[in-house]
Amino acid sequence: MPLCDYFSAADDQGAVAVLQTGGGPGQADLDVVFLENIDPVVAIARLEAIMTGCSFEEAGERPRSGELLSDPERDGAFVVSVTDTLTAALASATQDDLVRFAEPWSMTDELQQIGISVEVAAGVLEALAGLAQRAQASDRRLYCWWAL
Repeated sequence: MPLCDYFSAADDQGAVAVLQTGGGPGQADLDVVFLENIDPVVAIARLEAIMTGCSFEEAGERPRSGELLSDPERDGAFVVSVTDTLTAALASATQDDLVRFAEPWSMTDELQQIGISVEVAAGVLEALAGLAQRAQASDRRLYCWWAL
């Protein structure tokens, strides 16, 4: 099961530097939400579409949507970016919004395949929203460290 740790960093260079720590963003003393199997490309684009009211295709084409920042030839972990649009949507979402978004997100194929319930999706959204709020407050961006 892939580890998909979402974290904030000041910039792309700082985000990619977590690959040098060997243990990911948790070992790099960064603000991190430890998740498993929440794909930073498809599942996160589906979440962005739900939260912003755009199509999945539009969410996937936005700047920084699942953009691979690390060397594609590198073995092991890699780092991808999360859009500023999703970061802003997460940071501004109320608790009621997160509960409302959890149901349709949990019904997507990606989350259904890994058995994510509405309650678990709501918890993931709450954790990601907190991360996004802290990132915005400190002028940082969101990223995902993905490793097997």
